[in-house]
Amino acid sequence: MFRGVTQLSLDAKGRIAIPARYRNELTSKCSGHLIVTADPSKCLLVYPQPAWEPIEKKLSELSSFNSKVRSLQRLLIGSACDVDIDSAGRILISQPLRRYAGLSKDVVLVGQGEKFELWDERQWDLQIEEALSFSEDDMPPELDGFSL
Repeated sequence: MFRGVTQLSLDAKGRIAIPARYRNELTSKCSGHLIVTADPSKCLLVYPQPAWEPIEKKLSELSSFNSKVRSLQRLLIGSACDVDIDSAGRILISQPLRRYAGLSKDVVLVGQGEKFELWDERQWDLQIEEALSFSEDDMPPELDGFSL
């Protein structure tokens, strides 16, 4: 289970260092083999390969005759890149994915259970501001009765 927010730096070659606290789990779950893909919210999703495979399968099985489904298939499956954690604990984020997510040097890796989100730090800060601006009238119906 991946959770927490980690501030990282993207190096000149487009690599980020996976935090040490996740490396052992990623090595045991998937031998360090990850899938990085685009998310509609303009961040990147980073999945251990076994967690990605059922998602890719479900997306592939959807009808491509629906234009919205086809667009989502193009984005998620078409953008997916296989990456391996190197001996220094880093992964390489491809130039097209870095450009898509607007990644600068300062990035944030956000644990989301079975996957991570990778955000440009400024965009992440805007996401947090937006999350904190909910009023009771804006609350999604799925959160009715939800309590922390």
